[in-house]
Amino acid sequence: MFAAPLPRKAAEFVIHMPDGKDLLLSSYRGKTVVLAMMFTDCPHCQKNAQVLSDIQKEYANKGVQVLGATFDPDASRQVAQFDLIFAKGFPCGYSTNPAVLAFLQQPANKPPFVPIMVFIDKTGMIRSLKMVTEDSKEGSPEQAFFQKPEITIRAELDKMLKGEASTSSVKTAPKTPGS
Repeated sequence: MFAAPLPRKAAEFVIHMPDGKDLLLSSYRGKTVVLAMMFTDCPHCQKNAQVLSDIQKEYANKGVQVLGATFDPDASRQVAQFDLIFAKGFPCGYSTNPAVLAFLQQPANKPPFVPIMVFIDKTGMIRSLKMVTEDSKEGSPEQAFFQKPEITIRAELDKMLKGEASTSSVKTAPKTPGS
């Protein structure tokens, strides 16, 4: 499915915002990031964006940031309208198909279907990547993830946040005199 195993360091990724500014993924280091890669005209992506708007509100105080990048051929012209209707609660802009495939380390001859969900921890490591490809079997875990995004995205985030909390709460033993 993907060229590189997980977890792996997230490469820099640029999202071009409708206002002309560029948003850098690296500027969110220190937060848990959910990066949604979508098409503006995809009904599944539109539903996902609405779910992610609710999730952003619910998880913002837990250090989570949802980001969106549309990358269909008309994304640069359609993203502002997409944001108004579907992606109201989080920053969403556009990118290009080659940039998305490079970030995912996905070969161009095996393009994934949309939406694509990338879960990145506070240190900038991709911990989970959810996408469906032509190789995904009917009823596969990849397909099942997108059947109920309001449940599965929260579950993935809760798992990540629990893991981050357990590693951040590890304490070292105090030094004893003479050591």
